[in-house]
Amino acid sequence: MGVYLVSVAAQDWSRPGEDGYGDVAAALNTELRRRGLPPYDLSRVAREASGWFEEKVSPSMDGFVALCRKRLTDAELSALLDWSVLVPFALEETIVLPVGTAYSGEETVVSGAPQVLALAERLAGAVALPVDAIPEGENLALSRWFLEDGAERTARARPGPWAEQRDTAFYVALYLRAAQYSARYGCPMTYS
Repeated sequence: MGVYLVSVAAQDWSRPGEDGYGDVAAALNTELRRRGLPPYDLSRVAREASGWFEEKVSPSMDGFVALCRKRLTDAELSALLDWSVLVPFALEETIVLPVGTAYSGEETVVSGAPQVLALAERLAGAVALPVDAIPEGENLALSRWFLEDGAERTARARPGPWAEQRDTAFYVALYLRAAQYSARYGCPMTYS
């Protein structure tokens, strides 16, 4: 069990009720139209992926939050960490919807992947994260890489701040890969 960060498939995005995100999708489109922006139609913009994004959120976040507080403004910290749904397009500011999900309570906070990606890239640079060595794409690839011997082998060959605080590096990589996946495949991300 536990909490996972996952991509949302088109059929789940359009399905209302407990098993889907249709209520969130409808509320988001209402708010986008209110702001003079086009609606987000996942079935039209999603690109084919070989699987789906899924990573377990399990290590301690203490070091990651400390890094964020040191390197980011309060507004940037909020944009990076406070969302419950990440969408693949830019938003000038986070959007708070009066619709809840199983993990968001009574409201859903929506952020844009481009903003989250830019912040995660800054953090990756701050800890000298070896981004090219970290897997992407396959389900739980990131979690396995950090928990099994991939990170250990890379740390021996490419030491740095990231290797000294692996839980922190995990979250930097998690937000980086989630934002990249969302933007690449045009799909939302959420916690499950």
